[in-house]
Amino acid sequence: MPVDNKPLQPAVRDPKALRRTAITLVVIMLLGGVMVHIAYRKWSKNHQQDNEPARISRIVPGRELDVLRQDGTRGRVPDGNGKVWVVVAVSSAAPETSAISTGVMKRLAEHYAANDDVVFVSLVIDPGAPEQLENLLKAESDKLGAKLPKWTVASTEPQTLHKFIKNEFKPSLYPHEENGKWVYDTSIILIDRNRHIRNAVIPQKRGGEPYVARFDFDQAAEWDSKGVKTGTDRTNVQELESVLQNTIEQLRAEPLKD
Repeated sequence: MPVDNKPLQPAVRDPKALRRTAITLVVIMLLGGVMVHIAYRKWSKNHQQDNEPARISRIVPGRELDVLRQDGTRGRVPDGNGKVWVVVAVSSAAPETSAISTGVMKRLAEHYAANDDVVFVSLVIDPGAPEQLENLLKAESDKLGAKLPKWTVASTEPQTLHKFIKNEFKPSLYPHEENGKWVYDTSIILIDRNRHIRNAVIPQKRGGEPYVARFDFDQAAEWDSKGVKTGTDRTNVQELESVLQNTIEQLRAEPLKD
């Protein structure tokens, strides 16, 4: 087969055609950027007033916490019963640490006394000796006035309990001892019917992204001590309690999907 040994010649480029192509590409990129920006603005506007409680994480089946309850029976948190769970960590040795959140729990438990779809749990982070745990839980439940099945007072082996709190509740403070006293996050945790940890979403009156709020009543009390105003006739603690109750109502209205 004959071989053409002629040297290759570079292709002749049309400067006008290249310029037109470059301009076309720039226009396409600019239009694409504009369309993305418009779409984002539209999405943002639609979601600024979206107050659906934020999903923080989900306790998948198999990762529930096995606990001993105040009546000596065993249970799980959550137990997959399709209810809304209101949970708080407490210390048996220093109940004053979670006093504000416990007060909120008492008021909510009374408010929802006739509603079977809302249950309450106090998790004791310092259970003491295993052989004394049942008596300790019974004593703590008596102090709180917590009665099954509405309000569970429960605990388990500390390392397991603290790991569960850290992994599933995503606390601001991991339970630990300082100077002989337990330090931990006293925020109230909401678990919806489908095992999601939920926080409140509060639309901003002046626009901007909604505020995702933890139910941290110690923080709210600190704001009150500093004179921070809520814009209502309620204190920060009272305002957060109102938001918590409204969020529970939203979760009660959601369907069980599992």
